[in-house]
Amino acid sequence: MTATQVLEELYQMPDQNIPAWLLERAYGVAVVPEVIKVGLGIGGRRGKGVLVVRKDDGTWSNPIFINLTGGSVGFQVGVQSTDVVLVFTSRQSIEGIVGGKVTLGADASVAAGPVGRQSSAATDVGFQAQVYSYSRAKGLFLGVALDGSALTIDHRSNEQYYGRSGVLASEIMRFDTATAPATAQNFIAALQKSMTGASAAASRPSTTPTSAPSPSRPADSGGVTTYPMEDPSPGTEPPP
Repeated sequence: MTATQVLEELYQMPDQNIPAWLLERAYGVAVVPEVIKVGLGIGGRRGKGVLVVRKDDGTWSNPIFINLTGGSVGFQVGVQSTDVVLVFTSRQSIEGIVGGKVTLGADASVAAGPVGRQSSAATDVGFQAQVYSYSRAKGLFLGVALDGSALTIDHRSNEQYYGRSGVLASEIMRFDTATAPATAQNFIAALQKSMTGASAAASRPSTTPTSAPSPSRPADSGGVTTYPMEDPSPGTEPPP
C-alpha cells in the first residue's frame, strides 16, 4: 500500500512531520499518495487514498478507500504530483465522508497544518479547523490549503480490497468486519508508529556518549557545554 510508504517516509523526518499532539487529537487520518494536480487555465487535482477512523476504544478502524478531487481558477500551467495527508479533528467531518461526501472549506473547515514536533498548537486561532491538510512534493512537507477539494468514498476499491460486494464504509469501520488484508494492518502500524514515535522522540533523553566532544566542534543542540577544570591545589580554599 503506497499510503503506508508515505507514512514511513515521513516518520524518518521528525522535524518535518505532523506533530504528535495533533495526531493524538485526531478522529481520522487520510493519506492520498500521488495526487495529480494539473493546471492549464483552470487547475484541478485528483487522487485515491485511504482513511482510517478512531474507534470508541481508541484504536483505528480498517482503511476505507476514498477519492480526492478539486479545482481552482486562475492562470496555471503544468502537472505536479504530491502526497496529501489530512488530519480530521472533529467527528462531524468524519461522519460527512462516511455519509458520502465532504467538501473541504464548505462542509468542514480546513487549514494548513503545522509541521514539526516542536510546533505549537496555534496554527489557527483557538485550534478551530476541523481538518488540517498537508502536502509533500520534491522532498518538502508543508501545510497546504485545500479549500474546495471534495472527499468521497471509493466504493469500487473497497469492494475489491475486502472482497465483499456492496460493502459500506460504515461496515468497514465496525468491529465485526472481516479481517482486513495484511497491508491494512501495516498502514495502521505505520500510523501508530508516527504517533508514539514522535512523542517518544520529543521526550527521549539524549543517548550521546559521555566522552567529551572535540573542543573545535560545538554541540549539535546549540547549547553551552562546560567541563570542570583541574584544581591545581586540591583541598585548599580558593583565593579571594
